[in-house]
Order: sequence, then structure tokens, then C-alpha cells
Amino acid sequence: MKALDVNKEYIDLVLKDPELYLQDYKKTVEKVSNSKARYKGKPIPFLYNPMFFTEEDIDNFNKIGSMMISIANKVTNRYIEDESFRKKFGFPEFIEELILLENGYDIHVPIGRFDIFYKDYDNFKFCELNTDGSSAMNEDNTLAKILLETEAINNLRSKYEFSYFELFDSWVKESIEIYKKYDPNNPKPNVAIVDFIESSTTEEFEEFKEAYVRNGYNCIIADPRDLTYRNGKLYFEDYRIDLVYRRIVTFELIEKVEEIPDFIKAYKDRAMCTIGSLRSQVVHNKIIFKILHDQDTLERLSEEEKDFVKKHIPYTGLFRGDRQVFMEVLANKDRYIMKPLDLNASRGVFAGKDHSMEEWQRKLDEVWNKDYIYQEFVNPYRRELLVFNEDGISAEEFGAIIGLFMYNEKLAGLYTRVGNKTIISGLSQYYTTPNILVKELVKG
Repeated sequence: MKALDVNKEYIDLVLKDPELYLQDYKKTVEKVSNSKARYKGKPIPFLYNPMFFTEEDIDNFNKIGSMMISIANKVTNRYIEDESFRKKFGFPEFIEELILLENGYDIHVPIGRFDIFYKDYDNFKFCELNTDGSSAMNEDNTLAKILLETEAINNLRSKYEFSYFELFDSWVKESIEIYKKYDPNNPKPNVAIVDFIESSTTEEFEEFKEAYVRNGYNCIIADPRDLTYRNGKLYFEDYRIDLVYRRIVTFELIEKVEEIPDFIKAYKDRAMCTIGSLRSQVVHNKIIFKILHDQDTLERLSEEEKDFVKKHIPYTGLFRGDRQVFMEVLANKDRYIMKPLDLNASRGVFAGKDHSMEEWQRKLDEVWNKDYIYQEFVNPYRRELLVFNEDGISAEEFGAIIGLFMYNEKLAGLYTRVGNKTIISGLSQYYTTPNILVKELVKG
């Protein structure tokens, strides 16, 4: 059984009775509108068609995630040990200082979302590694639960078992396991989900807070500017914080560091367990893809890891310095995509395929020598998915980007965005499609 075969069966089912499923789609839209699946105050754009995956796919994602964690650990260890290697990353001095601090639990990437373009184990490429404020758990889980109630899914339950990847209680369990390494003598740490209020994902933070409380832990959501450090502990008013679930992204921490002296001092003193620590920045910054292709990095990897990098990490270079780099990128616009080193949500990203030669040169001039990378452009693998519109229901091809959520160095779940634009992101027209594991029922 292949996921694409299940997907085709699902599409055929819906297209045979469009009126029935159009009415069900309208009910589903209403459910989503009234749910917590929201981004910047608006309902998440979604498709009635889930992304189906089989156990074979999940095995592949486990292997991909484990291999990337192994490579990330080797690179981070070298960053800690090798001063000359650290210079490649170009981090501000105070960020380097924070990265080098022991985090108290010996895991470099406690939480992350590794985004890939995926067809099967032999055919996939990485897009980026999000190990810093990784998000979108709420989008997937809320939509998955709603779509598992649809008529189309129910009409296939005689043949298949469907399930989704729960991402909240599972994170509570894993984060507490990590915390036990930091302090094995405190079975009930007070938790704080910490981010700048103007950047926070409110609905998602509330879901995580409810999950901590549901599992027996005190939890608050706090802006780091409202925290005070006194008597060797970090506080929000009179609430002592033992465990920080950090959702602050590093570039914003750099921008606002002067506003959060107590948080920084407490971090330096390891007054609380911070999950994730600043060590995750080593592989979060987009320069990591360039460094992975460097010969001195490849020499430290196993043969399997070397092949993995060469086959699945897009070639990446720094867009600065030698003018020949500029001319190479300029002359081959359809081969490259440009990305800032450390912004999120696809801000500042642009691809040569979307621009005329004149526009391409103008945009390259604007970012030359300004903390940008140029990267091999990867065409997303495409899948047919159902679309409901004024003309009825149709099956259209979409490119997909699949995020592998990694909790405590293990695969925890998935997040998928699809779109028809060159860049699939929240800044362009996109849909979120919940990820559903499908198993064929054994006939007794």
C-alpha cells in the first residue's frame, strides 16, 4: 500500500458524489472557522484533502530525522570544541558566549522542525532546519482532528485505520524527561512558555499551556521583558520558573537583548532549565547548509552521512566577497533561491524563477554582502489534492513542504504546507494539509 494510492482512492470517492462532499466541506469550513486553527487572527487556509502517509513513510521520516540529528550533533560538538570552526558561523560575540554555556541536559536540539521536499527515501531534499521557536503544531493537530470527522474519511474506515500525530501531550512528556537530566530532584517543575508578546503564537501557546496543566504541571505564558531575576531564580511576579520552553527566536533575542537583562543573566547563571538552549542556533542558522558541504566538515562525518549531505542538502554558498560569486548567481537565475541567514516565516526569501533578468539583478544588488545565502533551487515534489471552488470540486497538483517535528531527538509528528507558487510559505498563497497516518485493516 502506497500513500499515493490511498490519496487517489480518496479523490475518486469524493469526485463520484460531489454534492454530498460539497455540503460536508462547507460544514468543515465552519468547524475550522470556529476552531483554534488560526494564524495572525485568521482561520488557517486548508484543504479538505489530508496528506496521507503510510508506515513506510514514517519509517523513512524516522531515518531522515535520526541521520540529521546525528550530523547536527557532530557539527555542534565541533562548534563547542573548535574556536577556528566557530568563526565560520559569524555569530555575535554574546550569542557565541550563550551557545558555549552548558545547558544542563546534554541535548543540542531538544525540539525542532526539519522541513523537507519529499517523495520517498531516495528522493527528498532539505529546505531548512527550524530548531529555534519551531511552530505549527496547533495547525496540524486542530485540522487533523476536524478532518478525521469528515464524511470522506468515515466512508473509507471500513478499509483503513486513520490516526494523527499528537503534538502537545507528547511534548510535555519529552520536555519533562529532558528536565529530569537538569534536575532529577524536582518532579513538578514550574513551566513558562516564553516569547515576546508581539511575536507569540497565542492559540498554540494556550494549547501547550493546557497540555502542561492537564499533565499536572503549573504553566504560564510570559514575555521575557516581564521576568525578574532575584535570589538566584527567575520569576514572573511571584511565580518561580524552573523550566523555560523557549519560543523566542534568536534573531529577535539579538534585536531586543537590551530589553531583557534579567532573562539573559538568569540564562547565563543556568538559574532555570531552558529548552531549547541557544545551542540549537548552530544548526538553525541557514549558513549550516553551506558549512555541511565544506570539505573539513565532510571529513568528520561517516561515509553514510557524507552521502546523505551530498544527496539531500541543497548546495549553498555565502552571497558575499568574491565578485565571481555574484556573477555566477546572476547568470543562472533559475538555478538559485536567495535566503537571509536568520529570519523566519520566509521573510526576505526570493527565487530567480519568479523574476525577470532585470528584476533579478536589482534584487541581487540589494542583498550583495548583506548576510544572504544563495542556494540550489529545489522543485517541490507534487501531489494531486482536492480543491473546492465556485466551479465545483477538482483535483489539482500542488508542491508540498513537509516538516518533521523532532522532540528529544525523536520523530514526533509532521506539518505540511502546499502551494502552487515557487515559494511555499505563509507569505504566499498556501494551504495547510493535516497529516494522517493510514493503515490497511486486516480482514479477519
